[in-house]
Amino acid sequence: MSCNDVQNLIDAHIDAELDLVRTLEIEQHLQECSDCAQLYKNRQSMRAAIHTGSLYHKAPAHLQKRIQTSLRQTGKDAMPRRIPWRLLSVVASLVVVTIMTWSLLPLFSAPPVEESLVQEVLSSHVRSLMANHLVDVASTDQHTVKPWFDGKLDFSPPVVDLASQGFPLIGGRLDYLDNRPVAALVYKYRNHYINLFIWPSTQNPNGSVTEVTRQGYHVFFWTRSGMTYWVVSDLEESTLQKFVQLIQTHAPTTTIVRPRTTSVS
Repeated sequence: MSCNDVQNLIDAHIDAELDLVRTLEIEQHLQECSDCAQLYKNRQSMRAAIHTGSLYHKAPAHLQKRIQTSLRQTGKDAMPRRIPWRLLSVVASLVVVTIMTWSLLPLFSAPPVEESLVQEVLSSHVRSLMANHLVDVASTDQHTVKPWFDGKLDFSPPVVDLASQGFPLIGGRLDYLDNRPVAALVYKYRNHYINLFIWPSTQNPNGSVTEVTRQGYHVFFWTRSGMTYWVVSDLEESTLQKFVQLIQTHAPTTTIVRPRTTSVS
């Protein structure tokens, strides 16, 4: 894929609107091209600024009254007296509804946050298999993998050993999802790899498990004790469900989250 192709598709890539194949092609190009990688970083920064800015302004409560007053005044000067005021009230209501609809349209047309995150998680899983970057720390010992994340994340991810249940730990790595660094724990079942992504959650402390299937991969996600868990693999569905249940059973009910710090370069 050329730089021109990537630059034309970079916004769609950030918004998770591309198919998996095209997404992986762009991800591979970004690893090899510093110019496009910088463009991608700039667009991400702009996207974050827009999301946190105050660009949406709600229509004031007195808008309907002002429109009705304006229509009433116009009606006195230009509209036939036989048209009842009730009709003018209906017209004013329609105008207000139209304005509100156009104001809210961008919100409804934006892709759902969860679906966008599903594509991010899936892309990270596939990329880790294709780029030969499955782990940063290779170890089957949870007491080696867990301390490795110290100082690299603003939280301490729970790491459990499931070797006796048929899901040995392979290691862990740093990843980037949902606009933040996350922990990626890698498990294995026979010839299948499982990525378990963990990071602090701003949602309910405990939520039910949600499952989706995309392009032959099963994705499970839930929240527990202030942490978000995402599991993805091409493993058979019932076996992956067993893995999810084991993680939920063995994961601690409390986690350590440190205050986030930002550095200015």
